[in-house]
Amino acid sequence: MADNYAKTKILIVDDDIKLCRLVKDYLTPLGYDVESAHTGPEGLEKARTGDHQAVLLDVMLPGMDGFEVLRQLRRTSTVPVLMLTALGDESDRIVGLELGADDYLPKTFSTRELLARLRAVTRRSALTATQKQNDAELITVQNLEINAAARQTTLHGQTLILTPVEFDLLYCLARAAGRVLSRDQLLDEISGRNYDAFDRSIDVHISSLRRKLGDDPKNPRYIKTVRAAGYLFLTQPEEPS
Repeated sequence: MADNYAKTKILIVDDDIKLCRLVKDYLTPLGYDVESAHTGPEGLEKARTGDHQAVLLDVMLPGMDGFEVLRQLRRTSTVPVLMLTALGDESDRIVGLELGADDYLPKTFSTRELLARLRAVTRRSALTATQKQNDAELITVQNLEINAAARQTTLHGQTLILTPVEFDLLYCLARAAGRVLSRDQLLDEISGRNYDAFDRSIDVHISSLRRKLGDDPKNPRYIKTVRAAGYLFLTQPEEPS
């Protein structure tokens, strides 16, 4: 019987044809529509032109590696991306997250883990239509404007290209401007899944968000780290230390 994610379109980009087939065979009975690509350029083209709700992207690909696919994809698309890492190497995970991946999976993943991760990244997209009716549609702080309904952000009038996770983090922080939010609170707000207590992905996404905002963590204008507590979105810049 199909679950609540029936008709969700998924793209898997991997040169392991057997793995692609296994993923398709597992997800199709659950109501997922799974498309495959086996080279970097083919995957990039399909990810750019398709209406997928999530992309499973291998790191090692012929023609163009997964990091370059992600780098180019993020210029025009905010589709959720799950990186597949052959050895679960931490450096691969960090690079992927910094380039805009939403999550990662070791290629030794179980089918249950795959489904849980897919549900987590697609839940954010699925809930957007409902959330934007309940949330404030426009938040303006300093020179930053966040449009929740359109999921668009501008800084000094210039549009920022943010990943879904980065947007959700920024919106969550800005909505609570002047109040410290712990990592656990942020994880609960944006993920919908349980993170390991030592998962540092929030820090990686915050670092990427700061770069896009041109924010200096030592003299923050927007996002301040509160030691042993979490993060604080500033309503006005602090005096340089």
